Amino acid sequence: MRRVVYSLILAAPTSVAAGQSIAELTPYTPVTVSGIVERITDEDTFILRDPTGTIPVYLGPNRVPVAAGTAVTVSGMLDDDWPREIYAAGLTTDDGQSFSFEHRYE
Repeated sequence: MRRVVYSLILAAPTSVAAGQSIAELTPYTPVTVSGIVERITDEDTFILRDPTGTIPVYLGPNRVPVAAGTAVTVSGMLDDDWPREIYAAGLTTDDGQSFSFEHRYE
């Protein structure tokens, strides 16, 4: 007898998958995490959400180039201060737009 197995894959606009999850990020290491821009909290900071949680993403002194609700992949470095946040070096949107960020400190 032959057995047939069917799989159902659901795609939801609430997250995208690539790289690491927010829950598994380790301080002082390069990170790549994908999710949805939940909200913009300042001109250079936004909250990223994936299925495992949320985390602030700092782009400063650069402005956030995307709107809330945009699916993105962020690469950068996770700090160990509280609250944790990602210092983004790059951001790519689902439609292929790519941005890089230089962090200048005085």
